[in-house]
Formats: sequence, C-alpha cells, structure tokens
Amino acid sequence: MNCAAVIPCLNEATHISTVVRSVLPLLPRVIVVDDGSDDRTAQEAATAGAEVIQHAKNQGKGAAVQSGLRHAHEHGFEWALLMDGDGQHAAGDIPKFLSETGAHLVIGNRMPEAGQMPWLRRFVNRWMSACLTRRLGVPLPDTQCGFRLVHLPSWSPLNLQTSHFEIESEMLKAFVDAGLVVRFVPIRVVYRNETSKIDPILDTVRWFRWWSHAS
Repeated sequence: MNCAAVIPCLNEATHISTVVRSVLPLLPRVIVVDDGSDDRTAQEAATAGAEVIQHAKNQGKGAAVQSGLRHAHEHGFEWALLMDGDGQHAAGDIPKFLSETGAHLVIGNRMPEAGQMPWLRRFVNRWMSACLTRRLGVPLPDTQCGFRLVHLPSWSPLNLQTSHFEIESEMLKAFVDAGLVVRFVPIRVVYRNETSKIDPILDTVRWFRWWSHAS
C-alpha cells in the first residue's frame, strides 16, 4: 500500500525508537511529529530511521496529527496510519488495518479487551463513544482510539479544526457526516505504567466545548 505511518509525539524519547523500528519493516516511511518535546524524542526518532517534523512549541495532539497527515499527503501518500509514540499500539496489528478494503477510515477497537484498559480511560471512552453513536446514528465502539488508517484524499477536504485530543472525535464525525466508510478492527490493549498525556479536566472541557458546537 501507498501508506506512511504518522506518529504524533510529546516527550517519548524512552519509547519512540522501539516504535519506529517495529513499524519500518511494515511500511515504507515513518513520519514522527515532535510536538515541542523537551527531551530527545526527535533525535531518537531520527536515529531509528524516521522522518521527523518538529513543532517549535507544543501545539497539541490534534495539531501534530494534522501536521503529519498534511506532510504525508503532500509527499504523495494515499494513506496514513496514525499511531501513538508510547508503544501502546502494537505494530503486529498493522496488517489488520491494511487488509480492510473499501473503507476510508479504519479505527482500532480496544473494547474486546476493555478490561485491560485503565478504568478511567475505559469509562470515558465508553461514554464518549455512546454520545457519538447516538448523535451520528451508527455503531461506534471505540471513538477515542488513536490507532487508525486514514485515506488522505478523503481527509484533505474535511477542514478539521481541533488541536488537542478531541481530534479523534472530530475526525470520526467528519468522515461519517461526509458519507465515507468507517470500519473498526480489533486490536491488542497494551498499557504499561506510562503517565497519560491527557489532562482529565482540561481535555474533558475541550471535548465538551467541541461537542457543544458540533452540528
């Protein structure tokens, strides 16, 4: 497939080289977007073989996702596989995404192994997924998973606006509203003792702000 991996990162120097090296045998290019890290994320990613885009200051996950997708699209890729840089997404699941045909957006579904997720993430994800399912009228089991395959010609005209963690919901809603095909594939749940980059208060407020304006 004409597909590049896009990995938005903030202070992931500990994990990013392992992630990059696990993906490179499966995809022709890995694009790491260093979103204003103050550690060696960019250097570790480059040494591992990734192409690195650096934001001079932290702009948020959504901004990093948009930068990476735009870069892949501008360099001729038809598809981009979004992954997190902390090792939470297993490279061994990549073939599941690539084998889905006829879809414009393929999202990882952690719910078959939901019991392995931290309880707060599990609760919030289920609640947000239920909200979006009711709003959009289609079953959406895991709306917050960042492991997803994006058809770039379909993404390009959607004009996404959010710059933080609400990007997952906004992207999904935009694809559904545009009548594009969205599918889910089961993935492994890999959680260690890493600290989440999600601010439980601020990012919830941002999501509600987006939700209140989403038509």
